[in-house]
Amino acid sequence: MKILEMQHITYAYNHQEPVLEDVNLTMETGKMYAILGPSGSGKTTLLSLAGGLDIPSEGQILFNGKPVEKFGLEKHRKRNISLIFQNYNLIDYMNAAENVRLSAKGSPNALLTRLGLTSEEVRRNVLKLSGGQQQRVAIARALAAPAPIILADEPTGNLDRDTARDITAILKHSAHESGKCVIIVTHSNAVAKEADIVFKIKNKTAVTLKRRPSTLKEVPHAL
Repeated sequence: MKILEMQHITYAYNHQEPVLEDVNLTMETGKMYAILGPSGSGKTTLLSLAGGLDIPSEGQILFNGKPVEKFGLEKHRKRNISLIFQNYNLIDYMNAAENVRLSAKGSPNALLTRLGLTSEEVRRNVLKLSGGQQQRVAIARALAAPAPIILADEPTGNLDRDTARDITAILKHSAHESGKCVIIVTHSNAVAKEADIVFKIKNKTAVTLKRRPSTLKEVPHAL
């Protein structure tokens, strides 16, 4: 089911040269998407626009067919979006479990354990966790939230290969089994191969890489 649409999105900082230009994308529930592109191409900007952290210079973003700006960016961020930030954005005076409990209805311990934290680490202040452990807490917080869309900015960037593979599998499960729309900005080909659909930012717009059994074929995204 279609949940998020970007229609003719253009974005420029301070009315300068556009970072993104005439981007048209449609995302559905139950699917995992990856966004690829070189540094500075606009990947994170695209994620910020989808999450209501910024507004486009031109075009509109729709959630369930309704323009996001009409029902409010704050409401969109609070109800519809769960964010996994590259710099974690954890509450630094809380432990791992307390951070996840902010968005979880039940106990967060099982989810944190599934993501690789020990029972002792679950109770440890997040500032005393490694970068990789903090990333897992941030991912757990997003997975525990009821929001239908998960936006993740390099969620496996600080993790070892095995943990990154496990995290990717959990995000994919959230899409396929829990009906979430999962959108990941990544430099990892391994993550991209697991996605149902891969978008690539190229020449300030987006093309779609439709995954085949063993290859990724690049085709222009349909307007």
